[in-house]
Amino acid sequence: MVDFGEVLRTIGEFGLFQQLTLIALCFPNFTQPFILASFIFIQSDPERHCNTDWILRADPDLSTGEQLNLTLPREEDGSFSRCRMFVPVDWNISDIREHGLNETTGCRDGWVYTNSLYEATIVTDFDLVCGQTYIVQVIQTVFMAGVLIGSLVFGPFAESFGRKRATQIPSVIMFVSIVTTALSPGVYLYIASQFLVGFGAGGFRVNCIILSTEWIGVSKRSWGACMTQLFSALGQCALAVMIYFVRNWRLAQLITAAPLAVVVVYIWFIPESARWLLSRGRTEEAKKLIIKAATINKRPVPDDLLEKVSVSNTVNKGGLKIIFRSAILTRYFLIVVLAWFSSNLTVYSLYLNIGNLGLNIFLTQLLFGISEIPASLLSMWLLEIFGRKPLFIATLLTGGLSAILILAVPEGLSIVVTCLVVAARFFLLWAVSVTCVLMQELTPTPVRQTATALGTISGRLGGLVAPPLNILSMFSRVIPISVYSSLTLVSGVLGLLLPETKNKELPETVEEAENNRNVSQRNSTKL
Repeated sequence: MVDFGEVLRTIGEFGLFQQLTLIALCFPNFTQPFILASFIFIQSDPERHCNTDWILRADPDLSTGEQLNLTLPREEDGSFSRCRMFVPVDWNISDIREHGLNETTGCRDGWVYTNSLYEATIVTDFDLVCGQTYIVQVIQTVFMAGVLIGSLVFGPFAESFGRKRATQIPSVIMFVSIVTTALSPGVYLYIASQFLVGFGAGGFRVNCIILSTEWIGVSKRSWGACMTQLFSALGQCALAVMIYFVRNWRLAQLITAAPLAVVVVYIWFIPESARWLLSRGRTEEAKKLIIKAATINKRPVPDDLLEKVSVSNTVNKGGLKIIFRSAILTRYFLIVVLAWFSSNLTVYSLYLNIGNLGLNIFLTQLLFGISEIPASLLSMWLLEIFGRKPLFIATLLTGGLSAILILAVPEGLSIVVTCLVVAARFFLLWAVSVTCVLMQELTPTPVRQTATALGTISGRLGGLVAPPLNILSMFSRVIPISVYSSLTLVSGVLGLLLPETKNKELPETVEEAENNRNVSQRNSTKL
C-alpha cells in the first residue's frame, strides 16, 4: 500500500496545482483585516456638542457662537458641555437672552460633531458617545465571539462534510453579512451583522489552511499557514492606505465586499482534500483529483500507484477523545492551544489599542502591516531550516519579552512604545503561524481538522478576552500588559516539552502521531 505522502512525491509536492489552490484559498485573507476597519478606525471620544437647532425657530439668524452660548452649559474648565444641553423652551429670543436658561438635560436631538478625523464612523453615525461609549467594546467582543463560534462550528463540520464545503459556506456568509453591515440603519443590526461576519471569517480561516496544507508535501507544508498570514499582512498594509483615503466606514465595508464577491464565484471550483476523501473511504473521488493534480503539475501517474493508494479507515468516531486517550497527544495539544491563546490575546490587545499609542493612526497601521510581511516570509524559510520547535520557543519568548518591556517605558514616549508593540506583534504573529503548522503535524488525520479548529478557537478566545482585558487599563495599564505578556512567556517555556516535526509526514493514526515518525521510518515499516 502507498500512503498519501508518497502520492504527493510522485505527482508533485508543490506544483502548479498546489500553488493555484493555495493562492485561491489565501486571497480572502487579504480582505480580512478590512473587516475590522469599522470599529478600529474610529474616534471613541470625538469633539462634539448637543444639537440645539431648536433655538433657531426663535431666531434663524443666530450665529453659531451665540447659539452655543444660549443653549449649552459649560464645564468647570469653561468649555461647552459635550453631553448636556439646556432644556428647550417655547420663548422668544429676547426672553431667552434676558433671563437665560438653567435647567439641563441630556442631548435630545443627537450631536453635532466637529474636527473629526473621519468623514463618518460608527461612533458618529450611531451616536456611540456619552452613556453609549461602552457599545464599541461590545461590538469588538461580539465580533470576536462570532469568530470563535465560527471556528467551533466549521471545524467539526469539515470533518463530516469535507474541507471544501467548510470554506465555501463561510465565504458566502462573510460576503452577505459585510454588505448587510455597510447598509445597517441602526447599531443593533450592525452588531448582528458583525457577529455573522466574524462567524464566517472564523470558519474560513481555519479551513482554508487545512485544505491547502493537505495537498502540499513535506518540503513546503508550512507554506499553507505562512502564506495565509502573508496575505493577511499585505491586507494590513492595504488597509492603512484605504482608510487614509476612504474616511467613510460604510464605503470601506463595501470596498471590502467587492473582492469577496469574486471569491464567492471561484470558491465553488476549489478541489476537495484527497487526503480527507481517502480517510472517508471515497477512493474513486480521491483518485480523480490525484489524476487532475498530476495533469496540472505535468507529472505522470503510474497505473500501479492508484491501485496501491491506501484507504485509511480513520473516520472520526471518537472525536477529540482520540487525542485525550493519549497522554502524549494531550500534552502536545494543550501546550499548542495555550500558545495559540496567549499569542492572540497579546496581538489583539495591542491592536485594539492602536488609537492610544500616540503616533499617527494610519502610520501605526502601516507599520503593523509591514512588520507582518517579513514575519510571514521568515516563517516560511526558517521553519524548513531550523525546524518548528526552536522557532516556537524563540518567537513566543521574544514576543512576550517585547510586550512586557512596555511597562518599563514612561508614559508619553509614544515612539518607543510603538516600536515595542510592533516588535511584539512581529514575533507573535510569527508564533501563530508556527503553532498552526505544529498543530497539524502533531495530530492524526481523523482529528486534524477538529484539533486545528479548537486551536483556532483558543486563539479567537484570546481575541474575545482582549477587549474586556484592555478595559482594566482604566485602573492601571500594568494589569493587561502583565497578564498577556506573562501567559506568552509561559507558553514559550512549555515549548521545551514539544517534539520536532520538521520533515515528518502528517500522521494518519494515533500511533504514528505518538511515535512522530519521519518519512524513512514510515516507508521502511510499510516495506
